[in-house]
Amino acid sequence: MKPEQNALLERWQAAWLPALETWSKYTRLHDARLCTSHLEAAKEGLNGSFAMIRLNDQSVIINLKSVLELGLEDYAVEILAHEIGHHVLAPGSVTEQFRLLARIRRGLPTLEAHAPMVANLYSDLIINDRLQRQSGLRLADIYRRLTKAGGTAEGQVWNLYLRIYENLWKLEPGNLGARKGDDRSEADAWLGARLIRVYANDWLAGAGRFAALLLHYLVEDAKQQGDSVIRRLLDMTDAASGCEPYGGLDIEADEIDGAIHPAEDRVLSGLADLPGEEGDSLSAARANEAQPSRGQAREPFEYGEILRAAGIRLSDHEIAVRYYRERALPYLVPFPTRHVPDSPEPQLEGLEPWETGDPLDEVDWLQSVMQSPQIIPGLTTVRRQYGQEAGRTIARQPVDLDLYVDSSGSMPNPQQQISYLSLAGAIIALSALRAGSSVQVTLWSGKNEFMHTAGFIRNDHEILHVLTGFYGGATCFPIHRLRETFGDKTKRKRPAHILMISDDGITTMFDHDEQGNSGWDVAARSLAAAGAGGSMALNIPTDWDTGNERWGQEIWKQLKRARQEQGWEIFAISRLEDLLDFARAFSRRHYA
Repeated sequence: MKPEQNALLERWQAAWLPALETWSKYTRLHDARLCTSHLEAAKEGLNGSFAMIRLNDQSVIINLKSVLELGLEDYAVEILAHEIGHHVLAPGSVTEQFRLLARIRRGLPTLEAHAPMVANLYSDLIINDRLQRQSGLRLADIYRRLTKAGGTAEGQVWNLYLRIYENLWKLEPGNLGARKGDDRSEADAWLGARLIRVYANDWLAGAGRFAALLLHYLVEDAKQQGDSVIRRLLDMTDAASGCEPYGGLDIEADEIDGAIHPAEDRVLSGLADLPGEEGDSLSAARANEAQPSRGQAREPFEYGEILRAAGIRLSDHEIAVRYYRERALPYLVPFPTRHVPDSPEPQLEGLEPWETGDPLDEVDWLQSVMQSPQIIPGLTTVRRQYGQEAGRTIARQPVDLDLYVDSSGSMPNPQQQISYLSLAGAIIALSALRAGSSVQVTLWSGKNEFMHTAGFIRNDHEILHVLTGFYGGATCFPIHRLRETFGDKTKRKRPAHILMISDDGITTMFDHDEQGNSGWDVAARSLAAAGAGGSMALNIPTDWDTGNERWGQEIWKQLKRARQEQGWEIFAISRLEDLLDFARAFSRRHYA
């Protein structure tokens, strides 16, 4: 390392503690990773910008080579404090990053691809305004240097962004290099500055409004998104890379209501302060917007878009696995309580000599006198000898689960939109795992279209991977799966319950298999070998057992025969959404 590089590295290392203390003397993060070359920075995942954060390991990464090229080497405390601000303020955590991106996307209809950039710019405004005003750091100087490095060919987004800073810090137009725009852009710059101040302590609530403010300028600037200066500022576009996604599933009320242009915000416009108007204070307006979630959840494809915008690179299938795990969690049975043995009971086992030196209160005088009227300590004295009887516990044997889920063309693709069959299967399978059971899952559609786990397993990821697969073909139940699972050569250590989740296509399980065996015989032998019964949750009319002619006499006869002759429990689910109630009730009945 060259002497000048070593000197710069030492200066930036010394600036770390002062940067932490700009937020609080109690702020604790491990030291920043200071890279002295582009290659070293690239190995850390830093490309394009001169700084970045990682939420996975709470890291700050700086490319000192780029810092030198931009002439920012004297702003170590400012840049480090800014990056620390992403960890302690905005976004602060992976979950908050997902929530931020969800609100930004709501404010960018048709331009959702720009959400990571807009979220980054918004977070920077929240952090920099606080550092400039409250900590007295020289953030304005950094933007002057960045503007000088970027030249004059920057787009309208960048110009509006600088004008917002000039309004926030009461600088003359052009002080940071921005051009004074027309009346609309000047009004928007003022609204943007007011938004940052008003929502400084509730920055998530202002995110959708900021996105709506930038929407017009993004449209006008569409051909200039290769903007070099903005690229150098993007320090959190991949912040969630390597993180386990959690928390971006629910659609919150203020996410929907908050995607409005700041000019329409009663708080920002001042209309909320007019006497006699509803919501005449900021707190009242915020309370109205920050209502609890309405119970809505995103579709899997939208959930995946948010994860990718946060920097999480997963396939659609892997995203679906995480989606259904998170959606299933509120419905799972409670964790089973540990059965503690009863306290051991002392049991009299006999007598033994009491010798001199033993505790005096242990002498059994009655038995000693009965043995010899003449008491001679150590010779005729005795004491009682006790043993302990171990406490007893009630042994509970968990029942394994053999689950079959329909994935034919009549079912939705769980990787694109919510599949209540997959979700119900996830709830029941994860509840079984909690109770200590093993689970085998088979996903099936047409002939030779099936996938399954490697037998009865306890790996939740593999189970969900099968449940979230999709075929979308014809309907043909894989009878051989039942035959092989519960065949004569298969010895089971404990009973299993067979559960089918399908619609009227389940009756194909009673056809003949590829060996000519009757499906009825295979099903009967399987139920007997499983030893814990079988259930069918079917998307069929609730009055199916009345012989509804509109539905089909043949299907009605087959299901009724399955119930009467073989003992299948049949649950008619008229709406797929009702599978959630079935899954919760089934889980509590068998595994709670």
